Amino acid sequence: MKPTILALSIALAAALSPQAASAAPAASSSSASASARVMASHKSPFNCGKTFYANNWIDTPAHNPEGSIDWQTYGSDAINGEPVRATAAGTAYFNDAGSTSYGKWVEVRHSDGTRTRYAHLATMVRAAGGSMSVGQGTQIGTVGSTGGSNAPHLHYEQRTSGGAVDTSPTVEGVTVSLGQKKAVTSTNACGGNPYTPEEVCGSGYATIDSAALTGGRVYLLYNSGNGNNCVTTLKTTNVGTPSSMSAFLEPEGSSRTTNSGSFGYYAGPVTRSAPGTCVKWGGSIGSDSYTSPFEHCGS
Repeated sequence: MKPTILALSIALAAALSPQAASAAPAASSSSASASARVMASHKSPFNCGKTFYANNWIDTPAHNPEGSIDWQTYGSDAINGEPVRATAAGTAYFNDAGSTSYGKWVEVRHSDGTRTRYAHLATMVRAAGGSMSVGQGTQIGTVGSTGGSNAPHLHYEQRTSGGAVDTSPTVEGVTVSLGQKKAVTSTNACGGNPYTPEEVCGSGYATIDSAALTGGRVYLLYNSGNGNNCVTTLKTTNVGTPSSMSAFLEPEGSSRTTNSGSFGYYAGPVTRSAPGTCVKWGGSIGSDSYTSPFEHCGS
């Protein structure tokens, strides 16, 4: 075959590939030795009980970086718009490469130094440049087709502490090696609410009080660095099923700020500046509610 024809054939194959992620930015070595593989125990990046294909495909041109997984639609369950969850606990960093490469993407840095990446997201729970602490199962975005993507899917990588991509990543105890495509069912976020009050309110906040509600709990947090209070109400039952919830915060002498609606995991966060000021706080789940007196003055 003539060189010109061969080049055109390769380009056409790349354009028609249904769910291929485009070139990743600044990827380091695309292989990892068995001794240097990702050590964290990872679950699927989707809701409990969801099954999607994990495709560690080899194509021409090669998937970039080699060893990354494209999560794709399985059966009649379309993947587009699905919530994307952290596969292990760590700190999530939010990025946006625009119409190129990963598009909207998140990197989660885990305590053992390893990292996971989630690319081509439709939405992210924080703006680009932001970060947040996440537990295993915390939602970080939704599946889309931003950046260099041809169709909705989730581009996913497991990287070693040295930055190399593990070419045989393991999720839910299932290893997906190069050239393999396996249906994997998620057990992520099956055991309860994947969020913590500190994750909801953000970096620098610590819980200083809480009150029980039927089906959950309402929390008051404080950030000593900026003098802000934060209130959030978290579910402990019927987690993931939207229902009526609220959270409110009222500094003494000021108006009340309330977040209410039909939520699956939490209401809030409601944040107000109140250094040296007493606050009234509370929330509700269904018909059960809690309202504090004015308290925690100066905190």
